[in-house]
Amino acid sequence: MNFSKLDSLLSAVVDAGKLPGIVLAVSDRNGLIYEGARGVRRLGEADAIATDSLFWFASMTKAITTTAALQCVERGQLSLDAPASEILPILAEFQVLEGFDADGAPLLRPAKRAITLRHLLTHTSGLTYEFIRPEVTKYRNAKGLPDIFSCKNAALMTPLVFDPGDRWEYGTGIDFAGKMVEAVSGKRLGAYITDNIAAPLGMTTTSFDPDDALRARRVGIHARNAAGVVLPSAFDLPRNPEFEMGGGGLFGTIPDYHRFLRMILNKGSVGGQQILKAETVAMMGTNQIGAMTCGSFESAMPELTNSVPEIPGTCNRWGLGFMINEVAVPGGRAANSLSWAGLANTYYWIDPTNGIAVVVAAQILPFFDMEVVGLMVAAEQAIYAALAA
Repeated sequence: MNFSKLDSLLSAVVDAGKLPGIVLAVSDRNGLIYEGARGVRRLGEADAIATDSLFWFASMTKAITTTAALQCVERGQLSLDAPASEILPILAEFQVLEGFDADGAPLLRPAKRAITLRHLLTHTSGLTYEFIRPEVTKYRNAKGLPDIFSCKNAALMTPLVFDPGDRWEYGTGIDFAGKMVEAVSGKRLGAYITDNIAAPLGMTTTSFDPDDALRARRVGIHARNAAGVVLPSAFDLPRNPEFEMGGGGLFGTIPDYHRFLRMILNKGSVGGQQILKAETVAMMGTNQIGAMTCGSFESAMPELTNSVPEIPGTCNRWGLGFMINEVAVPGGRAANSLSWAGLANTYYWIDPTNGIAVVVAAQILPFFDMEVVGLMVAAEQAIYAALAA
């Protein structure tokens, strides 16, 4: 397979000054078949970005935390459909936000049904993010709560914005799924992931709080301002986080993440290590939200994320850990491929039909940066053209 077109695409976007640095990697079921890196780790510094540079995975963490929770389901420690408050009693106290009174005090009512682990894993719990819902920011301000990126437990104490099971909306549910894993395993989430997922897969760089040696290889976060100029950003997560953010706190290298993706491609097993049962992996790739669609949202914080449109001609559902595109991309991924992304413009997809997985990774805000998205679209066409040649 000739992937030279990918080299050209990466060089073009960096040479034109559109991105400071970018990594792209492709795996089949056996290992990496393409790795490319162009640019620098941080503007103003000379260190080149490399395929083994350290990235903030952000919401690419969610699929790994989901895997941890499903391991606990396989062992009988957790149930997908029992009230999650049986494991985390605090979840019984969450109410639905209906608005604010004249003095700005939140108006809350009891939820119509209990939150389940399935709700948490499928973004149907009623929990959401403040960068999607401005009323969550208003609630935080009224209650004096920190934001989610503080990694403080109080940041998770925001209300539901609809009754569990009523709709799909992206949110903090998988952070609570991570806390459920901690409750039944007796381990911090990072330690559980290391012991049960990362170490068996050889993911030696993946953690919630990388050591200094790994941080020396880290790609800096950048931000594109309203004029389109890219500048270094001070955005970061705290060291020694109070809670390890199962929805977005992991760091690691792109080859490490590919080890996880190959596990999914291989139905739960890599190199003789059975991480999940084949039937569990099949369930992860099966629609769990019925007639609801997912993936698009309006931004309430343009400094963090652009709005993500619903792409015409697509029909996206949610499985367990992944978005599922039920319609094939012309010239690209097959129907029923799995995907998601991270806030700093890291993207991946898994195409079981064609036996490949792809990661495109930058470290720039806001999310859904059109330069990264455009590169990903062009790279997808080039990858499948090379596979077909």
